[in-house]
Amino acid sequence: MKEDDHIPYTPWPKSNIEAQSIFVSFSESIVTRRSMRFYDVAKGVDRETIEKIIRIASSAPSGANKQPWHFVAVQDPEVKRQIREAAEKEEKVFYKDRAGEKWLKDLEPFATNWQKPFLEEAPWLIVVFRQNYDIDALGVKTKNYYVQESVGIACGFLIASIHMAGLATLTHTPSPMGFLSKILGRPENEKPFLLLPVGHPATDGTVPNIQRKNLDEISDFI
Repeated sequence: MKEDDHIPYTPWPKSNIEAQSIFVSFSESIVTRRSMRFYDVAKGVDRETIEKIIRIASSAPSGANKQPWHFVAVQDPEVKRQIREAAEKEEKVFYKDRAGEKWLKDLEPFATNWQKPFLEEAPWLIVVFRQNYDIDALGVKTKNYYVQESVGIACGFLIASIHMAGLATLTHTPSPMGFLSKILGRPENEKPFLLLPVGHPATDGTVPNIQRKNLDEISDFI
């Protein structure tokens, strides 16, 4: 290891008092996050905000720091229309043939169906791609590590940053998602991982009345 391979770590926040204040603010905010299917079509989101959100997501840890992700932010109405049409085509098949009776029963509290108008109503769509391998300047494949885990962590950062920016989103995963690669012209080494509409929630938007599991149901302290 060379001497300059590592640099000093600068703790942030600089004091425990400041850290506790930030943590309380964050914890009070993040627990209000909900998945939103209804967006204010008249209220836009500036590109700078989307760029900042993606930059935060890209700060996530990854296997060997390979950063095996690519984010495509879509604002163009025509591209959003194409994505909606392709997604609804797959969703029709899902609700009719792919989802079993139990799966459909579990979805009933969410009142969802094959129609996905939010894919056009939200001012932005952020499509996350996982890079299963990289290609160097000579066209040679190079290995990425823990791709699924790394991209999943980045998506967690992405969702949290969207909420902290005062915006709403929904994790959408139509299956299969290959149409996203085709519409967005992504290379062979990238595969769609997650589709997120991003925007301001509609003033009359609603969310399902669901409950979170209690702490003792999801954790153990030893």
